[in-house]
Amino acid sequence: MSPGPRSPGPPPAIAAALESFIDSLRVEAGLARNTLRAYRADLEQFLRWTQRRDAGGRLDCWSEFTAALVVDYLAHQRARGLAESSLARSLVSLRLLAQHLLRNGQLERDPTARLDTPRLRRCLPSILSVTQTESLLGAPRGDSWIAQRDRALLEVLYACGARVSEAISLRTDALEPRLRVLRLLGKGGKTRLVPLGRAARTALTAWLEGGRCSLPGAAKSNSVFLTRSGRPLDRSNAWRRVRAAALAADLPRSVRAGLSPHSLRHSFASHLIEGGGDLRAVQELLGHASIQTTEIYTHLNAEHILGLHRLYHPRG
Repeated sequence: MSPGPRSPGPPPAIAAALESFIDSLRVEAGLARNTLRAYRADLEQFLRWTQRRDAGGRLDCWSEFTAALVVDYLAHQRARGLAESSLARSLVSLRLLAQHLLRNGQLERDPTARLDTPRLRRCLPSILSVTQTESLLGAPRGDSWIAQRDRALLEVLYACGARVSEAISLRTDALEPRLRVLRLLGKGGKTRLVPLGRAARTALTAWLEGGRCSLPGAAKSNSVFLTRSGRPLDRSNAWRRVRAAALAADLPRSVRAGLSPHSLRHSFASHLIEGGGDLRAVQELLGHASIQTTEIYTHLNAEHILGLHRLYHPRG
């Protein structure tokens, strides 16, 4: 069976404006590659929909980029079963595009200005207890190259609160031995220095001076974490190694179900705040642009305090 006809692409002026918008985000806002890719995907999906919808005709010029068009698109996406979080991101993408077109004189008014962003339920992240974290970090056993690498990876994720993208993009010159810190390349190309504890330094040094040297092409690569073939570890591999460690640590099935490399970052932040860490300091360590993003961990800390009160207070 031959595939059906493909929907026509957007007119050249529309396509050119999209490229100009993405370029402005890259150059002026300095957004990360994954964020740019997400905005592009959202907007290309919107433009494809405008070209194949049954009523209303094609989007041939920006004067046809109206509030009614955006509402129709979001209603179409909701009818397809898209989650509220995805709808909210689509609206943010369209809103940023509209603001770009306004600045360039290609729109007279913002069609998204009076549209409310879908209200999202704020979910608390998956957090490991200190005991579960210790079990996970100790799961890779032995002196094989893969055990050394996995120990170093887990330690970096937890000791530094690193995002998985920051861990897998680490370079061999990122460790500052005299300062005992790690240089992480975060979102938008922003670099931050994060202290590296003794256990993490030991694991990372053992990997860099031991198992890593035995891999083919390691001498020519500046990536810290490599696969068996000497290629840089990717996100999928990192995710699988964390899950394999969780299984080896015999963590409860309910814990393993929601576990990811990001769980170690969440646990890092939660454990710091539970131990009395300053919220602003935790914000800096995590590389959050806004303190509001970090504040979610104060809710986790509140649950911890309430639990202690119920357990130990005579009228808890």
